[in-house]
Amino acid sequence: MNSEKIKKQIDKYKYPLLALLLGLVIMLIPTGKSSAAEPDAASDDSETRLEAVLEKCEGVGEAKVLLSENGAVIVCDGAEKPEVRLSIIKAVEAFTGFSSDRIQVLKTALNIGG
Repeated sequence: MNSEKIKKQIDKYKYPLLALLLGLVIMLIPTGKSSAAEPDAASDDSETRLEAVLEKCEGVGEAKVLLSENGAVIVCDGAEKPEVRLSIIKAVEAFTGFSSDRIQVLKTALNIGG
């Protein structure tokens, strides 16, 4: 009689238990993302590629790029010119998918007395 009660309980809750089991299996499936060290390497490569492209744009001059999950910072010689800043922002938006409010373009500091 005890096993009969257990069988009734299992029959009563078999679909929720099946859904729970399926959910656990899905959570254990690897997503293809690897360790935290790889995104840094990918970020370095992306930064280098973006620097190379920006430096080829008219008026930019030498450029340095820093990318993070939260945005992009570009330091370059031509940042004081509004048309150059706009070109840089549009290029970084296209490359990264960041909106313009997550992109900062800064002018390179001058070395005086160096």
